[in-house]
Amino acid sequence: MANLISLERVSLVFGTSHVLDDVSLGVLTGDRIGVVGVNGGGKSTLLRVMAGLQEPDSGRITKQGGADGIRIGMLAQDDALDPEWTIREAVLGDLPEHVWAGDPRVRDVLTGLLGGVEAQNVGGLDSRVGPKSGGERRRLALARLLVADPELLLLDEPTNHLDVEGVAWLADHLATKRPRPGNATVAITHDRWFLDAYATLTWEVEGGRVSAFEGGYAAYVLAKAERDRLAGVLADRRSNLMRKELAWLRRGAPARTSKPKFRIEAANALIADEPAPRNSVELASFASRRLGKDVLDLEDATVSVGEPPNERRLLDHVTWRLAPGERVGIVGVNGAGKSTLLRALTGEIPLDAGRRKIGKTVAIAHLTQEVRELERFEQWRVIEAIEDVKQWTTLGGKEISAGQLATRLGFPGGRQQSRVGDLSGGERRRLQLTRLLLTEPNVLILDEPTNDLDIETLTSLEDVLDGWAGTLVVVSHDRYLLERVADKQLALLGDGRVRDLPGGVEEYLRLRHAAITAQAAGGSGRTSPAGSEGAGGDSSGSTTGADGIPRGGPTATPAEVRDARKSMARIERQLSRLQEREERLHGEMAEKATDPAALAELNTKLQAVVSEREELEVEWLEAAEVVG
Repeated sequence: MANLISLERVSLVFGTSHVLDDVSLGVLTGDRIGVVGVNGGGKSTLLRVMAGLQEPDSGRITKQGGADGIRIGMLAQDDALDPEWTIREAVLGDLPEHVWAGDPRVRDVLTGLLGGVEAQNVGGLDSRVGPKSGGERRRLALARLLVADPELLLLDEPTNHLDVEGVAWLADHLATKRPRPGNATVAITHDRWFLDAYATLTWEVEGGRVSAFEGGYAAYVLAKAERDRLAGVLADRRSNLMRKELAWLRRGAPARTSKPKFRIEAANALIADEPAPRNSVELASFASRRLGKDVLDLEDATVSVGEPPNERRLLDHVTWRLAPGERVGIVGVNGAGKSTLLRALTGEIPLDAGRRKIGKTVAIAHLTQEVRELERFEQWRVIEAIEDVKQWTTLGGKEISAGQLATRLGFPGGRQQSRVGDLSGGERRRLQLTRLLLTEPNVLILDEPTNDLDIETLTSLEDVLDGWAGTLVVVSHDRYLLERVADKQLALLGDGRVRDLPGGVEEYLRLRHAAITAQAAGGSGRTSPAGSEGAGGDSSGSTTGADGIPRGGPTATPAEVRDARKSMARIERQLSRLQEREERLHGEMAEKATDPAALAELNTKLQAVVSEREELEVEWLEAAEVVG
């Protein structure tokens, strides 16, 4: 494998901070590298130095072929598209139509990022760039780079503004469609699922140094835990968090840990006595005592936006009941009404029809996607803005101070004295979360909580949520977070319904694939944006929903629908019991990590449980198609 670019003893100082300190590294052909590290740690600067956009203070940078050698393309976090360009000009440049239309790689980019070869999801190839939203312009910039296909592709947070489908598509494209002799990709990302699915190598930028780890996120966590063990720093807070994350990863799907090629026995020994991330029974019991039986219910709720004839029904006669201690993750296409569902739950928007019921003891905290609520604290210090809410709180059954909670969420002692107006976007997000948790809510509703947060902060946030007893509802495009903090997932597919996902995010992706396939087979040849005309709210008897999934209607009798509902309820009870058995088996496997015979027996039992669960999930889906 040839070396596309190499950095030799590169250093760069901003003020008194060594952003890069004597860094030496190289990118080989075929590499798919993920770059991780805390916000402000130098990740973007490293990419800019590699791209030739930032001159280092010292050191040497060597490219294959010299100055006129390999092509380097970089997706920066700022927007560099000309607003006067059409989509065609921005993405395809001067490529003749017969060239790009005949290239399956280019067609895949247009379909995956823009909705089809006609760029339907961003207004068509002949529409202008200027009026597009920030998220749409981000997709256009990414599509432009992927179409150009430079030998060295540098991506700074490519998953920003991508939904779950978009992240899955990008990981697949970079891992299977782009690789060829002579090219490589380096991507900064805080999306841990994307990192696992895409990367063959992980760089951690910390303290001006760059450390390399083989594999994706799971491999990085395993290797870092082993390094910490060898360095004798297991008592350190950060190492303890890493041990907890390692335990979570090892209990997950085996595929997550299939990439590491280093010795992991010692890392497994670190977690032999590590308990589960949270005691669900204890937390649910505590939540029940604080909440009572009733939490939040939506009964036959309908919410529409716009005026006829352009009215869109985002929620169409939805009934949903939240139980004490329930932890729910919500996933869905952009524009399907996820934020609307949260606002309907909290009572921030009125229902067009139906009823919202709230328990007497419920105290709701809602994290929105806006950070404007901090504007009145611009001149305050961080610790003052935190103690303005409360100086002490209870977390995980222990009383901790506001400063201790702030430290756990990424505000160490010195940073607590900074002014709120000087905080970055990620720090403002952390401050919002800290203030919310100090109000001691028993229902926590989070809308895209991972925006602008780095991996270390995400891990700390998940650790805090593990010790928080109450009902949790979280909307996120971060697939890893949904699997990590939520016990069940729901989906909004743009048809006005809220759909249970026994199979998790994988099931959601299957449903979306089926919808797109059904629309294409129907002769439209294009994928409509979620929530567009015809996407939901029409209950006139059509037997196929907007997502292409068969619905109950004139083909299903009332008796058949009743029987299907009973079947779904029965299956959900069975699935709940199977989930408990699976969790117990994972716990026993962690305890018997050093006993091969016991592990083999437990693994056989686990496979039987997984097979039974998959059969029940298929049966549930069949019943759900009858119910609609």
